[in-house]
Amino acid sequence: MKLSGWGRYPVVPAKPLVFHDTDSLARELEEAGTLIPFGNGRSYGDSALAERYVSLRPKDRIIDFDESTGLLDCEAGILLSEIIETFLPRGWFLKITPGTKLVTVGGAIAGDVHGKNHHQEGCFGNTVESLTLMMADGQIMKCSRTENRELFLATCGGMGLTGIILQASFYLKKVFSQTIEQTTIKNKDLEDTFKAFETYSSSPYSVAWIDCLAQKNCLGRSLLMTGDFIRNGNLNYKSKKRISIPFDFPVFTLNTKSVRTFNDLYYFRIRDSVSTQKVSVDSFFYPLDAIDQWNRIYGRKGFLQYQFVLPKAESYPGLKKTLATIAESGMASFLAVLKLHGPCNDNYLSFPLEGYSLALDFKMQPGLLDLLNRLDEIVLKHQGRIYLAKDARVSRETFEQGYPHIDKFRALRSALGLDKKFRSLQSQRLGI
Repeated sequence: MKLSGWGRYPVVPAKPLVFHDTDSLARELEEAGTLIPFGNGRSYGDSALAERYVSLRPKDRIIDFDESTGLLDCEAGILLSEIIETFLPRGWFLKITPGTKLVTVGGAIAGDVHGKNHHQEGCFGNTVESLTLMMADGQIMKCSRTENRELFLATCGGMGLTGIILQASFYLKKVFSQTIEQTTIKNKDLEDTFKAFETYSSSPYSVAWIDCLAQKNCLGRSLLMTGDFIRNGNLNYKSKKRISIPFDFPVFTLNTKSVRTFNDLYYFRIRDSVSTQKVSVDSFFYPLDAIDQWNRIYGRKGFLQYQFVLPKAESYPGLKKTLATIAESGMASFLAVLKLHGPCNDNYLSFPLEGYSLALDFKMQPGLLDLLNRLDEIVLKHQGRIYLAKDARVSRETFEQGYPHIDKFRALRSALGLDKKFRSLQSQRLGI
């Protein structure tokens, strides 16, 4: 069969290893050669691609929940959407959630995903109390910040390269509504955008849409959305039916003209400089989840998502140069998301650091890889790093300069024999 990440690039032949139970999985691991765990296929590039993979999706049981603390114990194959559907009506929500709820718990840990509240709450790994991991020899180990600490720090953000996450215990947060009070701040340029982020930094959640084609005096114009759960509302949450993209869009659909038109309409639909409205959880956190197979918009060749983070002192000049380079190239990013981040954690390969990150989607087209190489140079010049869960092409040299703990990660992999069993296309490309 053929397998790809959400970006649909690259596409590789792959054979699944079916996970029936831990005993049979341990036996099959011994005979399978190299492989990589695979969740719901929502990492964008090649971090979960290999000739052989273990599908964790069937392992989706909820094992226990402590109503007094919010500690949830579950199997790693359960989707965040399934957790929300079960617990939001009971007044509990994810402490940390990425921009899609269609990822597994194992994938959220492996990518140490972050959300719109990293500046206050950090990454998903921050909420994890403990996890169980199947090692290369089939042994099952429990890991936490106090038990097998090094393995825990390597696994949260380790892109599935430290073993197969079987089960996890992590904390949910108490909420009193499924409704978010959202404030939208319209910003005329990048300087205004940065001022708005700092002005609204006390808001629990914040994210900005950036117009990547705006130039000159409008460079970096944006809509910043901030929000929080309202205190008095209903908890009658039910996931809405999704519309579906039934076919791959023609390659010419997304072009500079069409994206510029969309950006103008999206930006100018907001008339007031500041406006407030009440929206649903799904609208605020997961707008793209309303469209099934939205990756088909980019055509059959797929797309690359490029996400990087810069330290706070370097964020403004680095982002200004990045946006100018993209605008001048004419290679429009259909989606561009800017976030404010708080301090980095201790996990060896976790992505965020204190500063700003920008996520961009580019359809596959001639000249794109050259553009991304130029963006890499800007990121390195401004002391940033690139997110592995979104990557499909960064060089080993660029990667290593952004991750100071890579040698610790490699040493642990080697010492435990994990490098002989768990490999992805990405790990081989980067020499992890």
